[in-house]
Amino acid sequence: MVEAIVLVRVGSGEHLNFIKIVKEELSKIKGVKEVNGVFGRWDFVIKLETRTLGDLGNLVTDCVRGIKGVQSTETLVMNF
Repeated sequence: MVEAIVLVRVGSGEHLNFIKIVKEELSKIKGVKEVNGVFGRWDFVIKLETRTLGDLGNLVTDCVRGIKGVQSTETLVMNF
């Protein structure tokens, strides 16, 4: 198993529930184990778990970055 922490920056939305909607979408992704809102440069810290490093890359690129409003991510691999 590969575990990673992904830092997520979200753009500004047109309505007040924008951050909440992004959090809900992140929570729906298979492989996401935790989603935590934080203050500072990043808006969310998420913990992911995948079978391979390749799966991790695909998950972040296709699923996390594919959510409307996600501007950037930084992935910190904990185990490989």
